[in-house]
Amino acid sequence: MNHPRIVIEARFSIERRRIEARIVDMTSPTEHILAFLPESGTLLLANPREQLSVRASGDAEDLMVVRLAPALLVETAARLRLHRVGAHLLFRQTLEKLEAGARIRSMLETIEDEIAGGAPGWREVIGSLIQQLAIHLLRAHVDVRRADDVELSRVGMVDRRLRRAIEFMHDNCGRELRLGEIAGVAYLSPFHFARLFKKIVGVPPHAYLAALRIERARRLLAETDLSISEVGARVGYEHQSHFTKIFRAATGLAPRAFRAAAMENARKKEEITEQTE
Repeated sequence: MNHPRIVIEARFSIERRRIEARIVDMTSPTEHILAFLPESGTLLLANPREQLSVRASGDAEDLMVVRLAPALLVETAARLRLHRVGAHLLFRQTLEKLEAGARIRSMLETIEDEIAGGAPGWREVIGSLIQQLAIHLLRAHVDVRRADDVELSRVGMVDRRLRRAIEFMHDNCGRELRLGEIAGVAYLSPFHFARLFKKIVGVPPHAYLAALRIERARRLLAETDLSISEVGARVGYEHQSHFTKIFRAATGLAPRAFRAAAMENARKKEEITEQTE
């Protein structure tokens, strides 16, 4: 795997790249993250808002990262009759090295082969494999926990006490947001809002907002032809150099390299569509 490759769909995304002997940190405000190191068979899981750190076992190692949107897991769990109102879906073992197991390893390796090969129907095959992966994760790695204050909103699973504020952050992450303005949406003082947010979400409001902006930027880079500076502006960064620095620190790739990896697979899809018409 010499060049990074990125696939972004509505309910999941996949990144394949090679990491050197340094720590790669990743997080998402809403998505569950699965990191797979195929050479060692190591699997790492992270729930939304948890920071996952991955280090190559040698000088360099291949890395696959799968991000699953909350709607994918919730709807799959509902079909399996594992989910109920007021339940919270969480990986039970996170931020520690696990053995991938034959089934998960086979699915992830097949996904990798499909992305690399780009044969007709490769996106449909990947979508089916991601659905199978979600089912296996729900069976083997996810706890369904009762949480009366947690509900499914249009931005994922949130605590109802913070729902208005979190949806406000999602809707307005492209501009400067002050703590007082966000707290006001939740009808709390900045002090009490910041304490409640950190207690419930696990990170301060500004850290959640920063992760949200990176998540939005990833999709804009992959799905639009906006310039790098325009993407940065859309997610609240006035200066391109600042956006590039923040994005590289969060993803391990500069915005231009991230876009190139995503666009490579988008072009592959277009070429296959033209060949079959």
